[in-house]
Amino acid sequence: MGMSDTPSAERVHIGFFGRRNAGKSCVVNAITGQGLSVVSDTLGTTTDPVRKSMELLPLGPVVVIDTPGFDDVGTLGQRRVHATRRVLDQTDLAVLVVDATQGLGACDEQLIGLFRSHDVPYVVAYNKRDLLGALPEAGAHDVYVSGLTGEGIGALKERIAAIGTAGHDVLPMLLDLVGPDDLVVLVVPIDKAAPRGRLILPEQMAVRDVLDAGAECLVVQEVRLGRTLERMAPRKPTLVVTDSQVFGSVSRVVPQDVRLTSFSILMARHKGLLAGAVEGVRALDGLADGDRVLVSEGCTHHRQCDDIGTVKLPHWLAEHTGCDLALETTSGRGFPDDVTPYRLVIHCGGCMLNAREMAHRATQCAGQGVPMTNYGIAIAHMKGILRRSLSLFPDLVATLDAEPRDHDRGVSDDFGDGRAPANVTALVTGAAAREVSAQGDASVR
Repeated sequence: MGMSDTPSAERVHIGFFGRRNAGKSCVVNAITGQGLSVVSDTLGTTTDPVRKSMELLPLGPVVVIDTPGFDDVGTLGQRRVHATRRVLDQTDLAVLVVDATQGLGACDEQLIGLFRSHDVPYVVAYNKRDLLGALPEAGAHDVYVSGLTGEGIGALKERIAAIGTAGHDVLPMLLDLVGPDDLVVLVVPIDKAAPRGRLILPEQMAVRDVLDAGAECLVVQEVRLGRTLERMAPRKPTLVVTDSQVFGSVSRVVPQDVRLTSFSILMARHKGLLAGAVEGVRALDGLADGDRVLVSEGCTHHRQCDDIGTVKLPHWLAEHTGCDLALETTSGRGFPDDVTPYRLVIHCGGCMLNAREMAHRATQCAGQGVPMTNYGIAIAHMKGILRRSLSLFPDLVATLDAEPRDHDRGVSDDFGDGRAPANVTALVTGAAAREVSAQGDASVR
């Protein structure tokens, strides 16, 4: 995907589900207008989810996902079924493809039950209408199509667009927080992990939101921030947004009367998870020796010597808690089904995951009684600037003084109890970290 394309995480995700040989791949190919998926009479031709980013008018940018048959059998088949269930966690809109010559079966009814339990809007596409005589009366969710001849595909697209537009409403990252003539300074470190020749996705999105709001945008490295603010005087920026990993140094440079936050915090808001992340960070101060903490990232990237998830966060956690913690990491779509072994989950901003998948992870953690926070909130808290980093959101600042929930063993100054910060005695080596493979995402061993 090029830099001018809508990022995958910002597209409506449309998943195609059904039994083997219902014609899912044929319908997907008819909708996309290309041979995205291999079509065959052999059962189980689609062995892994197949994804395609495209424009689906009148809906707009989407990701189309063709899944393996949900009735696959055998050990390998069950793995494919598990992969299909994983796709449902990312799906904004589901299309159930049914062989019209056979009608709904038990497997199809099971899928409809999953759509409803996951609160995923769905359409039932009865395929192979060309093999029927008179078409049965269509129900509220039904469309009769032929992936082979193209009959009904236009109507299916219109139904998908109508449902997808109604169900894909997310908060902007920054657009509604600034206005015309505001000056926003974006602090972007250029370190070993920074991609060559471009900004990372949250930085790109912030620039675009500032411009769309009619505001002015200034992008600077953290080492140049002090000099830049001096040259701007007496004018001060309306807002400073920084990479979380330099939160501490940036906070010391930016005047206290200037609002400050991070890309990660804004991304949590964009995904609808900010309030939960603020509540979840309370658990950080209650950690004890031996507690397991999951650090999860939504992307897969080459680990650098100063990697934030595997190097910097463990160091800051050890300093802040004074405890010997057991840190484990996941990346990409590898996220455990069972998070109960963990005392806390610290997630990245999730810029590479769509809002549906991030919401699923948060709901999963909440349902299993495990607090979840994110990089920006956790780092701001450990640096003692959580209140300041949330100054854009006064309602959330007010919650910092609320009573902690049952899962909190202790709270810090950020939550208004006057306690001193945790004893700073641990070494970075005190936090034992191990990598949980993205392939081993079915459970925590």
